Amino acid sequence: MKPLHVLLDLLYPPKCPFCGRILERGEEGWCASCQEELPWTEPGQAKAVEFCDTCLSPLWYQAGVRKGLHRYKFGGGRGRARLFGALMAQCLKDRWTEPVDLITWAPLHPKRRRKRGYDQAELLARRVGELAGLPAEQTLEKIRSTAAQSQTGGNEARKTNVQGAYRALPGLDFTGKRIVLVDDVATSGATLSECAAALRRAGAVCVVGLTFARAR
Repeated sequence: MKPLHVLLDLLYPPKCPFCGRILERGEEGWCASCQEELPWTEPGQAKAVEFCDTCLSPLWYQAGVRKGLHRYKFGGGRGRARLFGALMAQCLKDRWTEPVDLITWAPLHPKRRRKRGYDQAELLARRVGELAGLPAEQTLEKIRSTAAQSQTGGNEARKTNVQGAYRALPGLDFTGKRIVLVDDVATSGATLSECAAALRRAGAVCVVGLTFARAR
């Protein structure tokens, strides 16, 4: 280990992104306890999302997963994208065997991206693309600022909240393309559905939703 890395580890010891515990020697990325105890989904538990062929997620959105994702999105923890994206890439590899042409994401509105400093779904998508050996490209834009889905009521309210908020970037044609659509979490599925519909209108023949976590 380089001296600088040793010094940084002494000053800022790496912590598990889920439980927050300082990692012990030999633990890489996350602690051994969370590896065993996290709420993993099973292959047959894909979520049904309108306009998506399927929606895959490695984890259920609860307990430490919820806390870790909250820190990633709102606590400036953008470095968590490497581990979270790796888990998503493995989920995609294990559970989707059909061809894929590219990876894309459900984008933030520019106003919210400027405030946050990064787009959490984009970072995840680029990590998935890196590990899957596929191009990760922006294909969509959010043309209407909306209330956060987490602060919106039931499924119908969430669907209404994002209706018409996304469109394919002007001039892009996805005729015949098979696309993996990335977001951080699937709750009602409304955001993924709106984004997938926009990709379908632009010609995509297959859209696979892929999120880090999903609500039960």
